Amino acid sequence: MNRQVKKSMALVSTIFLLAGAVTLPGQARAHCDTLDGPVIADARTALDQGDITPILKWVSAEDEKVVRAAYDQAQVVRKQSTEAKALADMYFFETLVRIHRAGEGAPYTGLKPGTAVDPAVALADQALASGSVDKLVEVLTGAMAKGIREKFTQAHEKQQHAKDSVASGREFVESYVGFTHYVEGLHGLIKSEAAHHGGDAH
Repeated sequence: MNRQVKKSMALVSTIFLLAGAVTLPGQARAHCDTLDGPVIADARTALDQGDITPILKWVSAEDEKVVRAAYDQAQVVRKQSTEAKALADMYFFETLVRIHRAGEGAPYTGLKPGTAVDPAVALADQALASGSVDKLVEVLTGAMAKGIREKFTQAHEKQQHAKDSVASGREFVESYVGFTHYVEGLHGLIKSEAAHHGGDAH
């Protein structure tokens, strides 16, 4: 995964955090450090077919030698028995993902089940698999709109009674700060992404 893809994934994930919980349709697909993610899927194919080519795209040219050595060792060991095959495969999966994560500048915290995938990343994966980004856009924009409307409603309702008492005024200020920080955070993400691509931030 290159740096731009990683940044885009981080942007999507942050929007989800800002927008609040979103119910996603269907089963979530996993990501690079999960057992049913794309890295491990390619690793299984490479081991079963005896061809390392499918997994080389996940590591840099500098790390290829280490990955090839681990692959060759796993291929030798996995032929000994069913138990040896399982251990050899897991050893290779962990080695590959650890090196891949290091290439991203991310720590390796072990392989995770597919259920550990971030819902935003799952939707991004689904968009790439289907060739359509419509669902991702629909869910993200819907989540943002929901968050903005909820925080606006809270602030607006508190504003109507802000002068009733000091306590009411403080309640308004709290909701006002939450509302403005929320939209400021969303706008900051949009500006930073536009600036990264050299576009107009406004």
